[in-house]
Amino acid sequence: MGWNGWPFERVAVLFASCAFLLIFIQVTLFHYRQNFRHWSQWVPVIALPILALTGFLFSASNVDWVRTAFIVLCLGDALGGLVGFYLHLKGVGQRVDGYRLQNFLVGPPIILPLMISALSVFALLAVYWSRRL
Repeated sequence: MGWNGWPFERVAVLFASCAFLLIFIQVTLFHYRQNFRHWSQWVPVIALPILALTGFLFSASNVDWVRTAFIVLCLGDALGGLVGFYLHLKGVGQRVDGYRLQNFLVGPPIILPLMISALSVFALLAVYWSRRL
């Protein structure tokens, strides 16, 4: 099932892939700043560029195995973002004085992992709608 032109679903997958790449850069900078203190900080640094590249490949060529790989990676990153949210929220609480506004401002960004989850769900919706073409 090849792409026929540039329908919205194809553009949405391409947009999500570009966004995954940009978020990868920001996540890498944040985790590098923290010297990768916990092994889980490597997960988005490794997973996001793989997901972005798979999305670019899927945008270029709508073949079944790439579609399946993209779906699996998006599902994994959607769940991974929720785990990241939990870890970041826990990290804010471990700072001096716990869950104070100041710690939310200077501690781990709790919204960034949720952005990964939301973007993954957006990409999954685009893939789902593209099956109807």
